[in-house]
This record gives sequence, C-alpha cells and structure tokens, in this order.
Amino acid sequence: MQPTLQRRALLGAGLAAALAPFAHAADPYPSRPVKWLLPYLAGTGPDNTARILAEAVGPLLGQPVVIENKGGAAGNIGARLAAKSPADGYTWVYSAAPMAANMRMYKQPGFDALKDFRHVMRLTSSDIALIVHADSDIDSVQALAAKLRAAPGKLEYASGGVGTPSHLGMELLLSALDARALHVPYKGASELVNAVLGKQVVFGTPILSVPYQQIKAGHLRALAVAGPRRNPMLPQVPTLAEAGVPGVELVSWGGVSVPAGTPDAVVERIRAAFRAALQQPRVVEALQAQGGSVDMLDGEDYVRGFTREMALTEAMMKRVGLAPM
Repeated sequence: MQPTLQRRALLGAGLAAALAPFAHAADPYPSRPVKWLLPYLAGTGPDNTARILAEAVGPLLGQPVVIENKGGAAGNIGARLAAKSPADGYTWVYSAAPMAANMRMYKQPGFDALKDFRHVMRLTSSDIALIVHADSDIDSVQALAAKLRAAPGKLEYASGGVGTPSHLGMELLLSALDARALHVPYKGASELVNAVLGKQVVFGTPILSVPYQQIKAGHLRALAVAGPRRNPMLPQVPTLAEAGVPGVELVSWGGVSVPAGTPDAVVERIRAAFRAALQQPRVVEALQAQGGSVDMLDGEDYVRGFTREMALTEAMMKRVGLAPM
C-alpha cells in the first residue's frame, strides 16, 4: 500500500473507532433483546398472558422479548426492580391491578406507581370468578350464602395473599352476603386454585384466566363472575348481580409500563407493537382460551385506571376494616 493511502486508511479506522459509541447510540430501538419483568410467579394468569404477548410482540419489534419472573411481596419485589431500572426501553414491567392496589395496601411498597413509571398501555382484563370444587354440593351463590350463615366463620376460602384482589374482593362479597368465613392466604392465584382443586378449602375468588381450563374441563365450578356482564367464555355463568349480590364488581387488568424518563419515541414504538399484536386473531384467541379479553387503554387513560384502582382498594379496605401493612 502506498504511504498516502496507508495514512488515509489509518485515519479512517481511527475515525470509525472514535464514532463507534455514537453510532451505537443512534441505532434504532430496539437494537438488542428486551426484558419484561413479571412481578408474579410462573404459571399465574399474568405470566400466561405476558408470554402470549411477548411471543407476538418480539417479531414486530425485531428483537426477542424475554420474560423474567420476579414474584414475591404481592408483586412489590418486581415493581421495585423495574422502578430502579434504566429508562432506556429495554426493561418493561407487567403492570397489573395489584401494582395500584399495593399503593394503598402497604405503608412502604418501595415504589410509586404513578411517579416511578410511564404507563404505556393497558392490554387485557379478566373477570374475578367465584369457584368451588365440581364435587361440591354448593351450586349457586345463594347456596354458598346459606352454608356460610349456618356455620359463621367455619368455611374456609383461599386467596392469593393478604391484601390481594382475591382477598379484598372476597371480603367485600362476604360483607354483601352478611356472612363470615375463614381466610386462608396462599402465594398467588395458582396456589389458590390448587387449594380448591385439592379440597383444602371450600371456595375462592381467583382471576378467571387461572382456573378457566379447569372450569371448562369440569374439575371446578364457577358460581358467578364479578364483572359488570357475563363473560363470553362462560356465558352460562351469572354475574354476581344476577345471582342476587348487586354492587360487587371486580375486574383484574394488566398492561405494560416502563421506568419514568423513558423517551417518548421509545414509548410510542412499544405501544404501536402491542396495538398491532392485539389485533392479530391468533393472539386474541389465545387470550380468550384462558378466559382473558383484549382491553386496550393508552397513556393517560391507563393512568386514570391506576388512580381508580387505588380509590377502589382504599374503599374496600375501609369497608372490611383492613389497615395498611
């Protein structure tokens, strides 16, 4: 190589090396895999939902979306980790109703659900179901109410943990029925459902997406759903209002959020990918197969959902006499 050409080659190589960090910074988002933190255990309703969506969203973004379960403390552990993650769009968190509820349930949850996150969008919702074992002689809400009143505080019910929607929702229902039962807390909705299946407890109120397949298979019986209308996947099951218990409506929801400070362009890229994924028939069918429904809310509308959930949780806690932990 001639001396002049050699000097030019060296200068070019040096310039390329000097600009490498800037070139990387200018890469379109995302340029590497994304981590989606799940503040819940594997096999739960949120976990199943997130895995369906991650599989659909990854190809749309051009990068894998890797689920990382960080369950514990009613979802607070995963939420804390997400709140402290870099605001670069490479860490998401599955933000569900308990994230909002925990702002009222706990004195020090370790994060602020409104200040520490940008809530990209709500994705899905699922009714809360009142379930018993299929072999049970309890075949209606009123039959359950009669048994509860005949043995006050004796019948056992399972929840997904103290202060979870399944706990507060059940206490709200018991208050409406003017009845008492013995609370047995478990670690999440999956354990709750297994306790009813194993006849360790008489009844429970999990998110419908968790026991749905067991209900369809005839192993569990749904006495009612707690939504404002009948669930299209279980059209034969009445709402609580239809079963004679008006005023008790409980719906669980979930979405995707990112740490506060994440750039607008990144947030919009994530939102567009999820919106496209949720319009795919196979994704809709997969969600419905586990008792969930597509229920999208963008940006500020999703934030208002958080504030409503906080107010609902506070009202339920006061009604059942539960103080923040």
